[in-house]
Amino acid sequence: MIPLQKLLHLPGRARLRKATLVLTEIQSGLMAGRYGEPEFDYARKLAAALAADPVTPEATARACLVLLADGQSGGISPDMRPGDQPGLRGLDCLRHALMSDTGQSPADWDLIDPATGRLSAPRGSSLPGMKVYCEDIRSPFNLGSIFRTADAFGAGELILSPGCADPAHSRCARSAMGATGAILHSRAALETLVANGPAFALELGGTDIADFEFPRAGIVVLGSEELGVSPEALRLCGLGRVSIPMIGAKGSLNVAVAFGILLHAWRSSLGF
Repeated sequence: MIPLQKLLHLPGRARLRKATLVLTEIQSGLMAGRYGEPEFDYARKLAAALAADPVTPEATARACLVLLADGQSGGISPDMRPGDQPGLRGLDCLRHALMSDTGQSPADWDLIDPATGRLSAPRGSSLPGMKVYCEDIRSPFNLGSIFRTADAFGAGELILSPGCADPAHSRCARSAMGATGAILHSRAALETLVANGPAFALELGGTDIADFEFPRAGIVVLGSEELGVSPEALRLCGLGRVSIPMIGAKGSLNVAVAFGILLHAWRSSLGF
């Protein structure tokens, strides 16, 4: 988490946007039981600083005072509903005030599920057997787009190689539009492909996407923007590779765009 003094020294609008992201992380962590009093105390200190800043918009300043008056502890007892946690409603009020003051209209993916402490995803929307392995996707923007596309088409899980960009990077968060909190993801080495069912690669020189036989459950490998899918990964892809035919002069697609085309074809093959 960004040091409080560093956050407060950001320029006005950037400070409010970063405060929104930090408070979202704190609220989800409190509701999931990952965070406690130290993180809640951070939120209260941030609220006090924002309330005292004359450039803070009026609605946000009022919400800061609500949080400061709403409970003293960030802990959750075993018999307490997450929504009854002292201070949580004040924290939620401030988070949404900040979103409004920075021009962000909350969507479903901005709402935190009280049962899990994660940003909400529509129930029953994922296909658990449809998994994705991202091998060394270096661009945070591309990775965020992949997250958003995976969530939109109902992929069950994203697995990131050690060389992938950080999902918490601000550019990733911007292009993901909340999807990093809505879809299950982890970071693991290439060898995990063996344990995740039949694998295939999205890569040049493979079977036309219109003719490829997609598995009902399996994992697709996306290669790096610069080098594509590695030879090591291709050797683990027992189902081979699938390709998107192109006729343009450039003859190439951004990895996130190609991924969207593939997921549409895969999901359609499953009858959805």
